[in-house]
Amino acid sequence: MWGRGLLRGAKFAQQLSSPSPSSSPSSRSLFSVAAASSPSPNLLSSQFQRGRWFGSSTANMAPVRDPNTLSNYDAWRTRHTTANLKIDFTDKCLRGSVIIELESQTDKASKEIILDSSYVAVNSIKLNSAPSTWEIKARTEPNGSPVHIAVPEGAAKGEVVKVEIELATTDKCTALQWLTPAQTSNKAAPFMFSQCQAIHARSLFPCQDTPDVKSTYDFNITSPYVVVASGVPLPEETKDLGEEKVYKFQQKVPIPSYLFALSSGDIASAPVGKRSCVCTGPNELKESQWELEGDMDKFLEAAEKIVFPYRWGEYNVLVLPPSFPYGGMENPIFTFATPTIISGDKQNIDVIAHELAHSWSGNLVTSCSWEHFWLNEGWTMYLERRILASIHGGDAHFDFSAIRGWKALEEAIKEYGEDHEFTKLCISHKGIDPDDAFSTVPYEKGFHFVWSLDRLVGRQNFDKFIPYYFGKWSNKSLDSYEFKDTFLEFFGAPEYSDLKDKIASIDWEGRFHSTGLPPKPEFDTSLADVCYELAEKWKSKDFTPSPSDVSSWTGNQVLVFLNAVQDFEEALTVEQCQALGKAYGLSESKNAELKAAYYHIAMRSKDTSAYQGVADLLGEVGRMKFVRPLFRGLNKVDRELALETFEKNREFYHPICRQMVEKDLGVAEASK
Repeated sequence: MWGRGLLRGAKFAQQLSSPSPSSSPSSRSLFSVAAASSPSPNLLSSQFQRGRWFGSSTANMAPVRDPNTLSNYDAWRTRHTTANLKIDFTDKCLRGSVIIELESQTDKASKEIILDSSYVAVNSIKLNSAPSTWEIKARTEPNGSPVHIAVPEGAAKGEVVKVEIELATTDKCTALQWLTPAQTSNKAAPFMFSQCQAIHARSLFPCQDTPDVKSTYDFNITSPYVVVASGVPLPEETKDLGEEKVYKFQQKVPIPSYLFALSSGDIASAPVGKRSCVCTGPNELKESQWELEGDMDKFLEAAEKIVFPYRWGEYNVLVLPPSFPYGGMENPIFTFATPTIISGDKQNIDVIAHELAHSWSGNLVTSCSWEHFWLNEGWTMYLERRILASIHGGDAHFDFSAIRGWKALEEAIKEYGEDHEFTKLCISHKGIDPDDAFSTVPYEKGFHFVWSLDRLVGRQNFDKFIPYYFGKWSNKSLDSYEFKDTFLEFFGAPEYSDLKDKIASIDWEGRFHSTGLPPKPEFDTSLADVCYELAEKWKSKDFTPSPSDVSSWTGNQVLVFLNAVQDFEEALTVEQCQALGKAYGLSESKNAELKAAYYHIAMRSKDTSAYQGVADLLGEVGRMKFVRPLFRGLNKVDRELALETFEKNREFYHPICRQMVEKDLGVAEASK
């Protein structure tokens, strides 16, 4: 694995350095959060458990346990997918064919295959190379329009059928963002990238769009510009078609549909580790390489010691244009990352540790539906913090990161309300778009559950459980109760008999279904104490700040300090706020984390001189972590500027981000 990653990474870097129909008129309507009902913990629990019992009683035929798919994956299961797609920058669409190989789960009992789709223009569908009878049924929100494909004779259990779909994406595709040359840094070429999580792969092509189904992939992607995809690049098989090339990638590890990823544009590459390269625009390559090299190998080696050897061959990073809506997306082989991690100070590359950790939690072992999303993100936060503690030298760094996470969790639960359904670990998604339920909660509340189990059984014992869990569920998907069963199975062994009473004390139902904050642990605050001490000084209006106050600090320590100031019962005066920004260089910082935190303090202080700076930052970053809270804050102090800023930058934002901000500003209905 190591040698092959080295060879292919080098070949891909060389490859990158060389030159290179109708849709429904109705608009996409998202489920209203306010209208969501909250089933009782016992009801939700029984629903989950019934699904598992049903699955075990039907001759090993897996149940449909994901409410966000309309596919009948209990009867047919995708095993392999071949994407033969052309990236059309003129019409801003993907067009071509997708071949899906599905294995029958019944003995000729099912006479149709049902796939998820959303605003895809389907031209034809063949079944085993012959024309088929098919229909796109009426759209239901939020899950889209199911495609029904007749299989008149059915298929024997275990038999594989091939479905070939000719298609094109439409202008209502929610998975793609298209940038003009003017929207890129060097203005040389257009740019395209995808974001399929959570249920947006169905807007690229009909598929079983659920994390409960995994498929291997072949990518054959035609473009006039360099292509990146979520597979191992095969540069030796690239075909030159004159003005275009066919770029080939292969993903031999089965992945869910939300990890299907494509990007194309003027992309350059440079090595940043033995198994890694960074890809980005030519103008950003040098600074991106500097930011990441020296750390990639450390991250990989630390993660492998905690879990087991990396199974994906290469680990590369594509640094996207600023409109990318997330900190990072754990697409296999190529993490898609926000440019806000390239801050010139190596202070924000913890995102890479997080996305790398997903190579085990989420990508290799996956939650079966978005109702159990914490299994992906809670575990990933735990592994990320273990990786950082290993690299930086001690558990104090683990706790320091957890302290920052607890602050984010408090803010998220305050925003929702402590009794809101979306503050649970296991959230009912019936009738709910997963994007509406996306928040810090599954990350940090999930982390605290995993960490509580670590503390309960002891680190030495928990370290033995980690590889067991990821080994048992590799290439599979599971729900929260299967995780519980796995934990109890492992610690039910005779050698752990002394832990019997402790394990019996775990309130699984409470952890899964209680709203609000989890129990707060005692943190090691040694790295945070100095931040709190400086914050206390700022409570005095007579305090005179100096750049030396924070000159020896890490960016994250400055962030903890700013968060503490933000929590003051009494806001800083305008004069204090301006002194804060000037003394510590916050308004001029290249670090978006610090600049955003400072602007929240400024808005709370009603420092009108900072409002335009907020608006300017909102035109420079598309990461929802910053965009949504900043818009909410600006809307409270200057709604006119908030609306003006959103309209000015509407096309800059990714469709997912744009839809969520419309809701935050209360303009979602007006935009339809």
